[in-house]
Amino acid sequence: CTAVVCWYHDTYDSTKSSTYKANGEKFDISYGSGSISGFVSEDVAKLGDATSNMQFGEIESVSGIAFYASQMSGILGLAYGSISVDHLPTFVDSSNISDKSFSFYLHSNPEASYMTLPGYDTEAVNGQEFQFHNVVEQKYYSLNLTGIKKGDKHIPADGFKAVIDSGTSVLVGPNTLVKPLIEGITVNDDCSGIDALPNITFEIDNIAYEL
Repeated sequence: CTAVVCWYHDTYDSTKSSTYKANGEKFDISYGSGSISGFVSEDVAKLGDATSNMQFGEIESVSGIAFYASQMSGILGLAYGSISVDHLPTFVDSSNISDKSFSFYLHSNPEASYMTLPGYDTEAVNGQEFQFHNVVEQKYYSLNLTGIKKGDKHIPADGFKAVIDSGTSVLVGPNTLVKPLIEGITVNDDCSGIDALPNITFEIDNIAYEL
């Protein structure tokens, strides 16, 4: 990799792996925060007890400020294989675990956040009851969005899906939903007064989740 990003990030060295298999096919991925390109290789990847003989992209070229600022050295896709670039099998689908479920515990302190594979951390749940929703489109994890509220104001969301994406830190949506959602909301430069802003509520299958 000749990109500047590679100078200060950990990189994969196939010469140090006894399980590496050459492929060489080209790949390109465009994210909302930039793009990458390179070639495909194959090796054994492990997350905890999960092992996968998987194909992955070795990055040669990078564009986008996010990759320069980020500490990450790679991206592991967790969505459905139907949207995998070049239809490469995902880590979860090609892994040796029979239970393909996984979960995240996300905390405001990144050091306290973690992923559980397979299943979920029963101790963290501490006996609390889960609310389950069906995935209505197997690309990203798309749920049935039935409404949005800003304070007491209801914003209809018929015909829209809510996508859960662990790979982004922003909320995005069509103008018909976002414009009435943020209308009249102002934030001071020092972020003071946030507590006085109205609560935002998303309804999934008519069940409300407040931010």
